[in-house]
Parts: sequence; structure tokens; C-alpha cells
Amino acid sequence: QFLRVTKQYLPHVARLCLISTFLEDGIRMWFQWSEQRDYIDGTWNCGYFLASIFVFLNLFGQLGGCILVLSRNFVQYACFGLFGIIALQTIAYSILWDLKFLMR
Repeated sequence: QFLRVTKQYLPHVARLCLISTFLEDGIRMWFQWSEQRDYIDGTWNCGYFLASIFVFLNLFGQLGGCILVLSRNFVQYACFGLFGIIALQTIAYSILWDLKFLMR
């Protein structure tokens, strides 16, 4: 009985659970824009403009990918985009060499 009632909602909930990390990170970037920009500028010494472009690309890539996955439009491209964001963050935030973070 329960499955009959919730069967139409479960795929949406499952998709939301799968993209929740990207959604949270994108929303956090929106509210911590200046901190993220300053961190990238301080780490890479690339200037405010390039740091802002990076944060915007990160924000747009994550939130845009989440919206596309939830709306079931271009899901394959959205997943590739989210994977690209992971690769970009791995390089930009020097996560690749942080063994404790990678093990988590």
C-alpha cells in the first residue's frame, strides 16, 4: 500500500539525494561568494576577476547541473558537467594531495 502511494515520488527523492551535495555546495557558494573568491585569489594569485570567473563557473555548473538532473533534461550532459566540476575543484582547491579528504 505504501509503495503504491509513494511510487511516483521516489525517483524524484532519489535524484534529490544523489545531487544533494552539489546543491548544498552551490547554495553555499552563492552565500559565501566573497570568501570563495578571496580564497581562490589568495591560493592561486590570479586576481579578483579570474577568481570571480572560477567561482561563477563553479556555482553555475553545480546549480545548473542539479536543475537539469532534477528536471530530467539532458541528464547525461548534466552528469558529465558535475563530474567536470569535481575535477575542477580537485585541482583548484588542492584536494588531490589531501589524503584524509580523498579517503573520506
